[in-house]
Amino acid sequence: MALAQHLTAPVDTDRMPPSVPYIIGNEAAERFSFYGMRTILVVFMTQFLLNRSGQLAVMTDEEAKTAFHFFVFGVYFLPLFGAVLADAFWGKYHTIMWLSLVYCAGNFVLALDPTRVGMIVGLTLIAIGSGGIKPCVSANVGDQFGVRNQHLLPKVFGWFYFSINFGSFFSTLLTPWLLDRFGPRVAFGVPGVFMFLATIVFWLGRKRMVRVPAAGMDFVRETFSRDGLGAIARLTPIYIAVAIFWSLWDQTGSAWVLQAKKMNLHFLGMDIRPAQVQAINPILILLLIPVCSYGLYPLVDRVFKLTPLRKISLGLFLTVPSFLITSLIETKITAGQQPGIAWQFLAYFIISLAEIMVSITCLEFSYTQAPKKMKSLIMSLYLLSIAMGNLFTALVNRFIQNPDGTSRLAGASYYNFFAAVMLVTAVAFILVAMNYKERRDPETATTAA
Repeated sequence: MALAQHLTAPVDTDRMPPSVPYIIGNEAAERFSFYGMRTILVVFMTQFLLNRSGQLAVMTDEEAKTAFHFFVFGVYFLPLFGAVLADAFWGKYHTIMWLSLVYCAGNFVLALDPTRVGMIVGLTLIAIGSGGIKPCVSANVGDQFGVRNQHLLPKVFGWFYFSINFGSFFSTLLTPWLLDRFGPRVAFGVPGVFMFLATIVFWLGRKRMVRVPAAGMDFVRETFSRDGLGAIARLTPIYIAVAIFWSLWDQTGSAWVLQAKKMNLHFLGMDIRPAQVQAINPILILLLIPVCSYGLYPLVDRVFKLTPLRKISLGLFLTVPSFLITSLIETKITAGQQPGIAWQFLAYFIISLAEIMVSITCLEFSYTQAPKKMKSLIMSLYLLSIAMGNLFTALVNRFIQNPDGTSRLAGASYYNFFAAVMLVTAVAFILVAMNYKERRDPETATTAA
């Protein structure tokens, strides 16, 4: 096939597909954009938000947490629509390109209008753009591989996740500094520039990228076939459990940031901004991925077979102590001490290790268990678990607000509540894993439980 034309089938090779650098580069820049914006969102809502007259009109902590998690819910709910656009109508490539432009527009609205109206419009466009491309990007990675290089799929998903955290690490450090030094217009504008850069990188790889055509009515037929409905039914209990994990994990961007504001942020001779504390997560992910892949997983595998569902199960249990640590921190804060930020770093270490076991594993497992014409849809259902987790957190935060501004789950009890929910979920997931019936696909075979 001539280079000037786009590819419709994977290159016949046992090496990495030529499109991978463009996909990884696009993902790194897009994640820089998303996490840079996300990192400062709660701080922006509680310290910088303006009204139409240009005066401060900030939210309370509880209002900001609720708004933050409703936004994240939107980001991870809209992949359902993106998946249908990609698999049935536009194809993944065109869905990513068009919705990336919507994504860029949202960033720039957020940067140009730091009022409540601008925030709502900007975040809505970002949710549509980011949410719409999410199931397509991860499924597009798998589409680049044929039979001869399928064995490289776990490695490229590891690189994919590495690029996510590479981009988010630098943006998590940079944007809080930009917010304090230059204000929200610059702090939100820089992520907008990186999203535009991500779009350009993706476009540059257009001639090397495999574009699986939209399935049209075949997508509908496969979705409602016995195989399609069976895949959805088998994966749904897994995604319900994973939703609770995301309910806790995404609070690193809300409750944990607000907790960090009340802690001693002087660490190793440096003064850290509350929002910058989140940067420890991506750097831990970068360090722990090879530790897990080449050290921990082989070691555990000697004791018992470490299947994908067992990895997820371990990750769910690990999440519990991370919230027990934040509960202890809150107890110390309530008692009038000012605990050092190193305590929260310990909680980040544990939840980051859990994230590797749950998120990377579930991402790859979802792709291998999806019927061929339903890759984006199944990825969107996985992302829907993140949406449901954030919806749960948002509703909890709304329900616990008293009319006088106090909380029904004040102090450590807030974190203990989520730790208890996670523990019950982790125990129940053992039964889910034991009863899972694996979908066998010769091209993407795996051992589930």
